Amino acid sequence: MAKATRTPRPGISYVTTATRDRRPIFEVSRIADLFIDTLLHYRTLGHYKLHAYIVMPDHVHLLVTPQSITLDQAVALIKKGFTHRLETDLPIWEDGYTAYSVANQHDLEIVRAHLHQLPVRAGLIPAAELYPHSSAYRQTLLTPATSISSAKSTRKSAVASTTSLHEIAS
Repeated sequence: MAKATRTPRPGISYVTTATRDRRPIFEVSRIADLFIDTLLHYRTLGHYKLHAYIVMPDHVHLLVTPQSITLDQAVALIKKGFTHRLETDLPIWEDGYTAYSVANQHDLEIVRAHLHQLPVRAGLIPAAELYPHSSAYRQTLLTPATSISSAKSTRKSAVASTTSLHEIAS
């Protein structure tokens, strides 16, 4: 049976989408990093504003505002773009997504703080800014005391896993 979803109003949306059968494909750092690169790529192209994100082992949470496209199109673009970049024939995503409208700036800050705390609450990390697959981590890397080149090298050093997607899928 299909999961009921709320239809978000135009504006900022809190989106959740899961991997097929909740496979923890994002436990592999290079796969999580590829997803983040895809997310940032389409943001740079101007398809949406990206307010925050978190890539959990088997699902993703986003705070986005579509720009030149609808929310449905933005989520489809992200999911299909990532699947294409991953170069796999295996199904990656569950169909659909869940989205909620974020009413105002105050609510955005509350939802963003909640989103960043999810890996802490799941016991994956002791502090939100230490989780490498989130916008909280990226913000920490790009503080004024950190140069962009050292932030990139720190991010690259976090990509050390050699587990393949096929090993996770089996």
